[in-house]
Amino acid sequence: MRKVYLSNTPRQEALEKFLAGVNLPRSTETVPVAEALGRVTAEPVYARLSMPGYHAAAMDGIAVVAESTFSASDQNPLALEPGPGFVTVNTGNPLPPGFDAVIKIEDLQMLSDGQAELLAPATPWQHVRAVGEDVVAGDLVVSAWHALRPADLGAILAGGITGVKVLAKPQAAIIPSGSDLVEPGQDRRRGDVPDYNSAVIAAYLRQWGAEPLAGPIVPDDPDKIKAALLAASATADLVIVIAGSSAGEEDYSCRVISELGEVFLHGVATRPGKPTILGQINGKPVIGLPGYPVSAYLSLEWFVQPLLSRYYKQPVPERARLPVTLGRRIVSEMGIEEHVRMTVGFVDGRYIANPLTRGAGVTMSLVRADGLLIIPGNSLGYEQDETVTIELYKPESELRHNLLAAGSHDLVIDLLASALKNEDARLNLSSAHLGSMGGIMAIGRGQAHLAGVHLFDPETGDYNRPYIKKMLPGQKLSLVNLVYRMQGWIVPAGNPEQFSSISNLADTDKGFINRQKGAGTRLLFDYLLKEAGLLPVQIKGYGREEHTHLNVAAAVAAGTASVGLGILPAARAFGLDFIPLVEERYDLLLSCSFLETAEAALLLKIICDPQFQGEVEALGGYSMRKAGTIIEI
Repeated sequence: MRKVYLSNTPRQEALEKFLAGVNLPRSTETVPVAEALGRVTAEPVYARLSMPGYHAAAMDGIAVVAESTFSASDQNPLALEPGPGFVTVNTGNPLPPGFDAVIKIEDLQMLSDGQAELLAPATPWQHVRAVGEDVVAGDLVVSAWHALRPADLGAILAGGITGVKVLAKPQAAIIPSGSDLVEPGQDRRRGDVPDYNSAVIAAYLRQWGAEPLAGPIVPDDPDKIKAALLAASATADLVIVIAGSSAGEEDYSCRVISELGEVFLHGVATRPGKPTILGQINGKPVIGLPGYPVSAYLSLEWFVQPLLSRYYKQPVPERARLPVTLGRRIVSEMGIEEHVRMTVGFVDGRYIANPLTRGAGVTMSLVRADGLLIIPGNSLGYEQDETVTIELYKPESELRHNLLAAGSHDLVIDLLASALKNEDARLNLSSAHLGSMGGIMAIGRGQAHLAGVHLFDPETGDYNRPYIKKMLPGQKLSLVNLVYRMQGWIVPAGNPEQFSSISNLADTDKGFINRQKGAGTRLLFDYLLKEAGLLPVQIKGYGREEHTHLNVAAAVAAGTASVGLGILPAARAFGLDFIPLVEERYDLLLSCSFLETAEAALLLKIICDPQFQGEVEALGGYSMRKAGTIIEI
């Protein structure tokens, strides 16, 4: 029953093979012009009427016979009698018969006896909109295969047309498959996965001009999948089946599509998106998307958007590109085209880009992404500080106001990002969770605006300064205190294993969940181990790493770890218990040059704001008693 990959085809070759094997027959419909925004015309649109349909006054003033005013000058004013000499008109009024010019009200003097005095002559047809100045009857307004814009609608209506023939929207059936799927609002049990892919895919399809037809969830049953595909291919123009496209025991999509029609290929040489199926049933294009969301959305863009663009005779949209400097090394696999989501910020006159989580199931990597780095299949990746070109998800002008935060993760940084956005809509604060040491190095390389650090030095009892002096000697830097926070043990609700101290770690069944190397929490844990006379090898789970406090709490909540070291708000977010251990100082490291900017001034203003401080302390485990204090290095 299992169907493994049939190919490992390069993406462009796969697209060419797919487009060569399928077709979307065009159909048309007539829609009211007022409802036609974004629709593509199916035939040329010619004006039926002229606009304006008469000679019209273009200004408020008086209509005159230009020849009768030729003698007027500032030395020899000319007085015209109302009626035979002039007629008062307003903008848009038909030009009275026999008159051929309009004089603006600002350019004449109305006398008490009703006469109009001129100090300059008029020229024939001045300030007059001639018949058909905008649209002439019989003129081509827009061509066929034209995507209608707001201004186009006005020109069509001005030409006397109220309905326009456009290409009908292809109907795209969406079949979500998987016995583990549930509706998004349904109560979830362990193992249930909400079907949010259908809504996202439907949104993409609407954006590209298709009409999505979302079907019910189909379980992992080949007969039911076959019935759903047959029904969809009988009514829709295009069929999209979600999941079941990989090589698992319950991945039936490829086999069923091949039984009902034809599979052109199964497997594209990309990451994510490899387990994509391209085929047809009943002459209808069928795309089998991977179940992982990032894979599904990218695959949809690669193969469905070009198909719809061809249907509408429109070019496939291309994103703007931007050269950026990599803040981190990115390793790739030879033979696989990798698509890496990136955050971008403008630091010291150059664009710095950092990779987001590369997992195919991490939807938030697309939410947070500013751009996309495509690593070709013949590359092993790129080095830190190397210049690469990325595709942009946002305008470059927006990226100039992106602030990059590196270093240690803390929920207060997220609050700070929201507060910044509230103060200045242009500003975005994005975080790269590199750990405190990684944040210090990012500041030292000029690849971040600020870094969260909380490194305890046992020798001096001080936080952060000893490490910064050692790692970045001679650099002009500043520390700004953000918060004092409590670190402690995150344990399951009710503390079923009765965890009370670090010595218990050697006895836990499920083990510990650690933070990544270079993280301040990791250094704190190592210090605590040393103080307790324990070695890392004695701690089950010591080598298992997460990059944020929330990820640590999630692991404990899922039951895959008994305990982790973290902060109170992360424990609360998952309904876990928290055993306080030690209060630490969490600072922001900034270059002195950035500290002098308006953005840094706004950061300090927010940090010192009593309302913001109250919101932070309400999270629990935080004290803002010295927030905003600048600490000399």
